[in-house]
Amino acid sequence: MYSSLVMSLRRPALLLGLLLASALASYAQAPGNGGSTGGPPAPQPDPTAVPLDGGASLLLASGVAFGLKKLRERRRPS
Repeated sequence: MYSSLVMSLRRPALLLGLLLASALASYAQAPGNGGSTGGPPAPQPDPTAVPLDGGASLLLASGVAFGLKKLRERRRPS
């Protein structure tokens, strides 16, 4: 009885441990960029700039491919 309980809780406990370890690792980084502190400060990026490059084009291409697949399925005789 006890061994079956331990076996059933092993996977969730391992998953919880990995999630906690990754959360702790995310706080391990020091603030700043790690570069030299001399010289003028780096220019700040535009706060409204949004990087819409590879991800948006992949989503658009997959949406077009899915739509074409559905159209072909609809036209195919049963």
